[in-house]
Amino acid sequence: MTIPDPVSPSSSLAALEARLAQDLAYLGWPARNWMPARQAVGGETMIDVAIIGGGQAGLAASVALAQLGIRAVIFDRSPAGSEGPWATTARMETLRSPKELTGPALGLPALTFRAWFEAQFGLEAWTALDKIPRLQWMDYLVWYRRVMNVDVRNGMAVTAVQPLPDAAGVRLELRSGDGERSSVLARRLVLATGRDGLGGPAVPAFVNALPRSKWAHSSDEMDYGRLKGLRVGVIGAGSSAMDSAATALEAGAHSVELLIRRPDLPRVNKGKGAGVPGLTQGHYDLPDELKWRIRHYINVLNVPPPHGSTLRVSRHPNAFFNFGCPVLSVEPKGEGMVVSTPRGDFEFDFLIVSTGFKVDWPNRPEFAAIAPHVRTWKDRFTPAPGDEDQELADSPDLGPAFEFKERSPGECPGLARIHCFCYPAALSHGTVSGDIPAISDGAKRLASGIASLFYREDFDQHWAYLQEFAEPELFGDEWTPALPPQERNR
Repeated sequence: MTIPDPVSPSSSLAALEARLAQDLAYLGWPARNWMPARQAVGGETMIDVAIIGGGQAGLAASVALAQLGIRAVIFDRSPAGSEGPWATTARMETLRSPKELTGPALGLPALTFRAWFEAQFGLEAWTALDKIPRLQWMDYLVWYRRVMNVDVRNGMAVTAVQPLPDAAGVRLELRSGDGERSSVLARRLVLATGRDGLGGPAVPAFVNALPRSKWAHSSDEMDYGRLKGLRVGVIGAGSSAMDSAATALEAGAHSVELLIRRPDLPRVNKGKGAGVPGLTQGHYDLPDELKWRIRHYINVLNVPPPHGSTLRVSRHPNAFFNFGCPVLSVEPKGEGMVVSTPRGDFEFDFLIVSTGFKVDWPNRPEFAAIAPHVRTWKDRFTPAPGDEDQELADSPDLGPAFEFKERSPGECPGLARIHCFCYPAALSHGTVSGDIPAISDGAKRLASGIASLFYREDFDQHWAYLQEFAEPELFGDEWTPALPPQERNR
């Protein structure tokens, strides 16, 4: 995918930024700070909201909170410009989403990708553009962060999350890139941690037979140049499988065999069919059985890999699509391996498993203090026989502001101060906490919910402020009191 050369001078982008600044001023963004200052016992200052993750969800959440006068600080373990998967583990050439979607723009036309793109490359280039190049989306998010003045602290890994015993806030233990340790207190915490937000890769057990140097998950950071000349197997047929296969082929792999469990590839993206405003706004209020029905249906049918991503693989003569090939066993053989399937054995030098992600609390030691106490959907709902779904069962049961609930009330005070604004929220809220189409809707819902919780919590202070408020709008000299009617004609 070739990124066009700029056809407009840099002043065009500056003009867009000036237009955006004027729009923000017209709308009163960011709103005035109305939050009472808080200190923990011992006088330690508390920030209003801490956000873990500086990708598009974290950025949108921070800006939506700022719109409501709530200050947020983002902590991200990656260097600036590498937040999220776009510049690291994502390998697609372009985004799947239609270019017209407004993403994290929060209703601001001048903040959209299209406005940013046209300011630099012009309308003709926009018209010719099919899908948004992946790295250009990362460039847009870097610009978004700058023009919206988002407070991101890069190179800060969160090593522990601990709700305070008095339920007044959440402590984050941090480690910088050079190993320096610190901690911060926040009244509320937002987990904007992406697709693997509460766990990590779903790794099949059969890879345990192999040395770690002989396999990778499609989400691993890896130099695909090491696959040059090798026989590569790819397990799966989703987007990341196609992207991994194509990247291996383009790096000079001897061959790539895709082992696909299904007899055919899905052809229709049912998730796209579900993406109507009614569902975006109304999913949370659906009965449990209807939420489960929709998400399970989409899971069972699977989302097809993008058209372009599939062609990117199939154009190589040394790429092979093997259907009806679930893995039965994997055994080392010399410097490689033998993978057995119902359609025969395959010999590979390297294996890539593109098997998605799962909620996996032990894989996230920073959440050890809260993991045993989080209420999940298996604690809430029992599906009909035949509709079981492990991904959905493990999903957290979230409140209206994406807040965690306790499995046993009272066992983890303060757990509800942690908000799950990442992919595992999909069963409770729909896909509004990570994917481009509805990320602004989700960010606004999160921000308004947090604002409501803060106001309720601080009501006594707001009530006192209301009573003390004494800014006059009339000064008593704007009128002259009238005489009684009987005295006016004397």
